[in-house]
Amino acid sequence: MTPHTDLLEGDWIDRFLPAPVRPYARLMRLDRPIGTWLLLLPCLWSVTLASDGLPSPVLLTLFALGALIMRGAGCAINDLYDRHLDGQVARTATRPLPSGQVKPWQALLFVTALLLLSLAVLVQFNAFTIKLGVASLALVLTYPLAKRVTWWPQFVLGLTFNWGALMGWSAVQCKVEAPALLLYGAGIFWTLGYDTIYAHQDKDDDAKIGIKSLALKLGTQARPVIALFYAAFFMLFVLIGLMTGLGTTFYGVLALAVLHAFWQLATWQIDDPANSLRRFKANRDFGLIVWVALAVGKAF
Repeated sequence: MTPHTDLLEGDWIDRFLPAPVRPYARLMRLDRPIGTWLLLLPCLWSVTLASDGLPSPVLLTLFALGALIMRGAGCAINDLYDRHLDGQVARTATRPLPSGQVKPWQALLFVTALLLLSLAVLVQFNAFTIKLGVASLALVLTYPLAKRVTWWPQFVLGLTFNWGALMGWSAVQCKVEAPALLLYGAGIFWTLGYDTIYAHQDKDDDAKIGIKSLALKLGTQARPVIALFYAAFFMLFVLIGLMTGLGTTFYGVLALAVLHAFWQLATWQIDDPANSLRRFKANRDFGLIVWVALAVGKAF
């Protein structure tokens, strides 16, 4: 990958997939699984916290499949909306739609197929969770428009990407309760942090073409504001621990996540796109630490 494009050449997609399939795999971002992780982790947190004992492997598998498919559908929808804008941004100009590898009508058919696959996964859950899943489509379809109208598209992404915190709880309990709402809120603050870091990759191009983001809105204040976002995340998780009676080991492991967040911000080079991408991707490990904290807090 060069500094000017996010297209990975010579990776497993090029080596193992037939040529006609490759643009669709890239449209789904199968070569960049971080988005799937960030969509899945709130589901894992919620299922683990809501379960009596070990979480169901079936539920975890269903959420993993759903995250993979819906993240792919969301990326394709986003690229359909942004195909003309992406062509003006160096990092995204080589993506399948702006580069012409996939036609808009082909992408639309592909999105339809992905949504049908996600429906097949969704109907495996209880009726309340199915309704929540259908409701999430409103966010999936409108999020790509947010950066055209608000400086806070990261907030809209947070509403979208953390919906699984509600669905994970309802998949176990057949309802949404206060801890699930706190998980949802914490996830939104987390997304505000990591996606603002991510947005710093494109801030120069975004400013030129009129795209809004917190990276541009916050300017030199981005680091302390992101620190506040992460602080709010941890405050809500402490409240979740108290509300659900998690053991002291939960707080010990959660402290490791605090250190991880401190490392992210302390080593973040705000004007280095490659560094911003690495710190963004590091949030997979951050989310996994939080998951372990919840698991051991439940167990002990």
